[in-house]
Amino acid sequence: MGLSQSFYRNIPDLVILGVVVAMHFVCYRQLAGRHIVRLAIALLGCLAAFSVATGIHPVNRLVEGSDGLYWLRGLGMLYALASLGAYVLYRISRAAQASVAPERREFVKALGTALVAGPAILAGHGFVAGRREFRVEEVDIPIRGVDPSTMRDLNGLRILHLSDSHFSPFFTAEDLERVVAMANETKPHMAVFTGDFITDARNPLEECIRIMAKLKADAPLLACNGNHEIFGKCEVAAQQLGARYGIEILRQQNTELRFGNARVNVAGVDYQQYRKPYLVGAGQHLRPGAYNILLSHNPDVFPVAAEQGYQLTLAGHTHGGQVTVEILNQYANVARFFTPYVSGKYTRENALCYVTRGLGTVGIPARIGAPPEITLIRLCAS
Repeated sequence: MGLSQSFYRNIPDLVILGVVVAMHFVCYRQLAGRHIVRLAIALLGCLAAFSVATGIHPVNRLVEGSDGLYWLRGLGMLYALASLGAYVLYRISRAAQASVAPERREFVKALGTALVAGPAILAGHGFVAGRREFRVEEVDIPIRGVDPSTMRDLNGLRILHLSDSHFSPFFTAEDLERVVAMANETKPHMAVFTGDFITDARNPLEECIRIMAKLKADAPLLACNGNHEIFGKCEVAAQQLGARYGIEILRQQNTELRFGNARVNVAGVDYQQYRKPYLVGAGQHLRPGAYNILLSHNPDVFPVAAEQGYQLTLAGHTHGGQVTVEILNQYANVARFFTPYVSGKYTRENALCYVTRGLGTVGIPARIGAPPEITLIRLCAS
């Protein structure tokens, strides 16, 4: 990886690091005289800053192989999220105190103090329970762009869609075994996985694939690689391990399945990088007369996939925002700054896309407002 690529890859961590340090510097100055509070804030800020810094290339090479690093960095990021939210609410409460009548200021101050604890409570719940609240989401997808006989044979076909396991200390073998058991209860006709088996090279890729191979469907499990297979430099290894355990990882490849007289053509691509042309050459994997499905970790390829002729695109990558808040029937999360395809079903002429929230976490080991998802898609005649 060149210097410029390494720098751009580290920008999110550098931004978080800068915010944490700046926020704690401000808190430290404002709480002058309260020495115990100042010391606690300074120490926790250093913990968060160090834990983020250890995720920045090439610092993380110094501690490669340590599960303790995952916990340090994960909890540090969690603390950074909670304390940033608490600080924002603290500033809001201070502004509110100044704008109300003197006789009401004590009440507003007490209310503000209570609200400041909210981000920590939410972050704690997201870490302890939220990241393991696996839900089966049943989704109806209308069949489009095929002849009536194909539509008839595909009507009611059940497709299991999983993504983003990020197999690591924060998504363990026990978690994946539970997901597989829940998924098998849906009795799918076919099953797909759309990338990010692991988070980085330190994670046990083979164990993840071995457990995932326990998924049961009428057809073999099909998959594609995600961006974390690139980060872990294990795209080839993932495909080879998949072949060993009965999972076909499609890398710019396609395979055909038959259900009755209907043909389902499934194509898969490696992670499609931002700012580069999407799906170059993917049109050659289409099969006329078949129902064409594209597996792509990055959901932003959907407009190109629709233009090429894929009737259904299945993707992940966004984690549904992972930490998301509903405001006036709109969802606010970081993912919305990067893509219009955050989670759920999207339509473009005769093509559809479904983006799953996925299973695991990355960065912050918590899910708030975006529970992990086991998707069961049912194709239905439109």
